[in-house]
Amino acid sequence: MTLLVFHVDLDQFLAAVEVLRHPELRGRPVVVGGDGDPTKRGVVSTSSYEAREFGVRSGMPLRTALKRCPDAVFLPVDAPTYLEASGHVMDALRSFGFVVQVMGWDEAFIAVEHDEPEGLAREIQQRVLERTELWCSIGIGDNKLQAKIASEAAKPAGVFTLRSGDWVAWMGWRPTDAVWGIGSKTAAKLAAHGIGTVIELATADEQQLASWFGPSTGPWLARLARGEDHSDVSAEPWVPRGVSREHTFQRDLTTREEIQRELRRIALDTAEDVRKDGRDVVRVVVKVRVVPFITKTRGVALGAPTADPEGIAAGALAALDRFPPIERPVRLLGLRAEFVRDEVPHGERPAGGQLEMGG
Repeated sequence: MTLLVFHVDLDQFLAAVEVLRHPELRGRPVVVGGDGDPTKRGVVSTSSYEAREFGVRSGMPLRTALKRCPDAVFLPVDAPTYLEASGHVMDALRSFGFVVQVMGWDEAFIAVEHDEPEGLAREIQQRVLERTELWCSIGIGDNKLQAKIASEAAKPAGVFTLRSGDWVAWMGWRPTDAVWGIGSKTAAKLAAHGIGTVIELATADEQQLASWFGPSTGPWLARLARGEDHSDVSAEPWVPRGVSREHTFQRDLTTREEIQRELRRIALDTAEDVRKDGRDVVRVVVKVRVVPFITKTRGVALGAPTADPEGIAAGALAALDRFPPIERPVRLLGLRAEFVRDEVPHGERPAGGQLEMGG
């Protein structure tokens, strides 16, 4: 038997669930995000493939999506419905008897021992489809990193294998941020040091990387570029490392007093989530998005672990003080309260996580 990892990624998940509820939308461009009103501020959570043909993408402002695809159907996010649909999908995956690691509503890793993995992947696809009427794409690799990247190549509704022997041929000349775990900011810093492709990073001197990015992170980046990932597929429930809230304002905040007042309110709301979790916070990170759509973050470590709402709010205001003077109107504020301060990013983060260095 060959030990492999599958990454199962549901295709256009939120939009697909909405089409199941509204069959008349099949074949039409569908955009899910915010409260479903594209004239308000908010971002796209998911778009159907029909909408993507017009350039509509996740994370895009709803107003931009409306301009690109004025005939799209815009729908509000309905988290309870998506959670229920996700549960049925994960039950279908578990029915095969393998270890399943749920990574969110729409994706999971599976540890597989099988001599015909692509045939098994097709069988998994079919069972998910029969039980939920949802299509998924499946990537196959020797580890989670390879499987995650392979599932992107498999879309839509396909199966793709990317193993160690094929890694360089498939990934070598792609930009460094094509690797799961490396974000655009880290890629830009690598490029500034003359490293622009995956193969260049894979063969870079690790001591030099350590001098640029730190003794743990630098060599870790090289391992990612070589397709190496030693993290296990675990059925243990994922424990979040923090809680976060953010708010998009329909009217811009234009004064320091407004920004501080709204950030304090968000901090106190986040503190309630912290209380429900039952763990202390060691660090807070503030997100500020200014007009037109420029986003920056700043964080501070708290003096001592705490779950006290006033302590979290004070940390948020201290993080706000680390920003340069905010001269543009603010359209969004966010706060993340972190339970664990990880010094070394690693491949066990939720799928889609990227290493982003700097604010």
